[in-house]
Amino acid sequence: MTVRALGLDVGSKTIGVAKSDELGWTAQGLTTIRRATLAADLQALTRLIHEHQIDTVVVGLPKNMDGTLGPQAQLVLSFVRALEKALPVPVVTWDERLSTIGAERALFEADLSRRKRRKVIDKMAAAFILQGYLDRSGGARG
Repeated sequence: MTVRALGLDVGSKTIGVAKSDELGWTAQGLTTIRRATLAADLQALTRLIHEHQIDTVVVGLPKNMDGTLGPQAQLVLSFVRALEKALPVPVVTWDERLSTIGAERALFEADLSRRKRRKVIDKMAAAFILQGYLDRSGGARG
């Protein structure tokens, strides 16, 4: 069984997007969507789902360090509800605590300039979110 998953790091200005390999083992950054309207965001994501034959969407849920849900998490959950209604595939949330920090650390260690890091941080954070999900779910191995 193959798992083709799309990982999303949803922010107020951008949505970082990553996808899994065909076996569902590894996540790679794909693109960053500049947010416009909800309809435009959903249309862009629907296009990516069809283009990459995605069967699951994993959305990072920004929990507080104590596990509670703050205002940003509530906004993401509202977006998830819209995704569930609009997309033809299941949508799951994944605890994204530390995903952006992990992505920033990886990019810093790769010695990318601050400007280059800013261009790729969202899709890298999405890749960290998706990789965590794939590792836990076992991807195609599970």
